[in-house]
Amino acid sequence: MEMSRRRFLEVCGLGAMGLANVGVLAGCGGGSSSSTGSSSGASSGTVANKDKPLVWFNRQPSNSSTGELDTAALNFNDKTYYVGFDANQGGEAQGKMVKDYIEKNIASLDRNGDGVIGYVLAIGDVGHNDSIARTRGVRSTLGTAVEKDGKAVSDPIGTNTDGSSSLVQDGKLEVGGKAYIVRELASQEMKNSAGATWDAATAGNAIGTWASSFGDQIDIIVSNNDGMGMSMYNAWSKDNKVPTFGYDANSDAVAAIADGYAGTISQHADVQAYLTLRLLRNSLDGVDINTGIAKADDAGNVLTEDLYKYVEADRSYYAINVAVTADNYTDFTDSTKTYDGVSKQLDSSKSAPKKVWLDIYNAADNFLSSTYQPLLQQYDKLLNLNVDYIGGDGQTESNITNRLGNPSEYDAFAINMVKTDNASSYTSLLS
Repeated sequence: MEMSRRRFLEVCGLGAMGLANVGVLAGCGGGSSSSTGSSSGASSGTVANKDKPLVWFNRQPSNSSTGELDTAALNFNDKTYYVGFDANQGGEAQGKMVKDYIEKNIASLDRNGDGVIGYVLAIGDVGHNDSIARTRGVRSTLGTAVEKDGKAVSDPIGTNTDGSSSLVQDGKLEVGGKAYIVRELASQEMKNSAGATWDAATAGNAIGTWASSFGDQIDIIVSNNDGMGMSMYNAWSKDNKVPTFGYDANSDAVAAIADGYAGTISQHADVQAYLTLRLLRNSLDGVDINTGIAKADDAGNVLTEDLYKYVEADRSYYAINVAVTADNYTDFTDSTKTYDGVSKQLDSSKSAPKKVWLDIYNAADNFLSSTYQPLLQQYDKLLNLNVDYIGGDGQTESNITNRLGNPSEYDAFAINMVKTDNASSYTSLLS
């Protein structure tokens, strides 16, 4: 049985570098092509690579130290956009979700009765805009943030059981006439020995270390994503009935809410995945960029205003985040279901099949591999796009860029970087 090209590329994403010397790298997108511009291939003879549609997604081109956007990458050409979610609004939503839970459950939350609501924080990637925004959102809402240059500090603090850290401060919360201290007991970047960040196994190990050191002081666990949050939940907090909050609304995390996982945030991956491919489709068709987004297309696909926002200065489309808790989790049990309002098939006579190169920075990333990519793989059919999915190792850009050896084979590109600073690693290949 012949292996489909999509599945072949997913497999190659994990092993193409090791196979390069035996002549199969070309089959993973790194070889030459004699594309003739057919409906299923790329019309490379008429459009230069530097002029083809490009969507950055999930990792916004930016300086990982300052957060300043990489305007050159975001304006690579007039068909370049970014798709993500409103990181600041999402961070605030997560912080509010945690604070609301504390206020509602304060009577049973202070496990050792010391008047201190202690939480630990799993940080995904200290240089990632989304991770920074989530850390800032939690600290600001709980009153534990310390500001520097007008912004909440997002650095990991190590341990802070005595409240002496200069990177955070003790927050204060009054519930039912009683005053409580809110303290970040510990936080660290969850980075494994190979250099991969957002690492679930590292988070599972971290909660074991923290629990053995100051277990009864931990009243809440907060994580920058569900992959790490679920690892900590399964390793310790489920058995010890310590509420754990994540982010992403992965299916396993949403299902775990029924068993005690306290909550997560849906960043509307269904909307993000749609926008990622829809912007490419619209650019390829030469229609208004908001076709099927702000205004209905011929098939009736359209998004409502409460689902996303567009920031013209950033050339960025941001999905809006929603808290998922015990009150509403049954509405989010299938994270791979396309959004109903944009699930209608396009007419191939008006939107002819085109070929897209798309990479996932880390083939092992829980959110991207189990939620985002399955959504993309449904939308690509609806939008008549033949997508080659490339899976990276989560550590180096070269593991991905080495498989973009012939961009002329493709009509458009969707790029998910390992590090937000490295947009030029890709644009240089297209230039």
